[in-house]
Amino acid sequence: MSEWRAKRFWQDASVVQAPDGYAVRLDGRAIRTPLKVELVVPSRPLAEGVAAEWDAQEGRIEPLTMPLTRAVNATLDKVAPQRAEVVAGLAEYGGSDLLSYRATGPEALMARQAAAWDPMLDWAEATFGARLAITEGIVPVAQSDDALAALRNRVDALTNWELTALSEFVSLSGSLVLGLAAMEHDGHGADRLWTMSRVDEDWQAEQWGVDEEEAERIALKRDAFLQAERYLALLRGA
Repeated sequence: MSEWRAKRFWQDASVVQAPDGYAVRLDGRAIRTPLKVELVVPSRPLAEGVAAEWDAQEGRIEPLTMPLTRAVNATLDKVAPQRAEVVAGLAEYGGSDLLSYRATGPEALMARQAAAWDPMLDWAEATFGARLAITEGIVPVAQSDDALAALRNRVDALTNWELTALSEFVSLSGSLVLGLAAMEHDGHGADRLWTMSRVDEDWQAEQWGVDEEEAERIALKRDAFLQAERYLALLRGA
């Protein structure tokens, strides 16, 4: 049974315990991912969140209104069968992390970057033993092998389910450090981390004004970033 059928065909979405976690059922029948994997998740709160998304569908099924279901599908269909590639791809961000690349001016922007980003680089060093170097402009900066290995080890220690959240945090922010901070819950809320990732763009908007189409695009990305935090909280049983 494909979960992306055009119209609602069930009366009730429910959660049942399964051997490997919690399954979501539609009128007692298993939901399957686009690749036909049965939808079973590790935590009851996440399963209940997915079931609520299905219950909320009226008439035609709208996948864009089902971020938890899409995250679960991504884990089962993409992350699990390609774990090594996903880990490697995320770890690569450490070599070109947003926080390492600083403006050459004006001084006010440089100061704003330093105030937002230096504490996060300090945090990565204290938490993972990974000190990332910084550079000005777009000149590449070589990161130490030890720092990159430490970050990769942390990425590789995450479960497939957690990697799905990290992938969203990192790809949307452009920073492995900010992504890992979102995973660690060391007092760094997703909204605050998202703001940190937007220092340059927010500065430009202050100087030249806001483009409405761009603002709408950024708002969608911010929503996705915050949805990843919600997915992660439910995955961990919150």
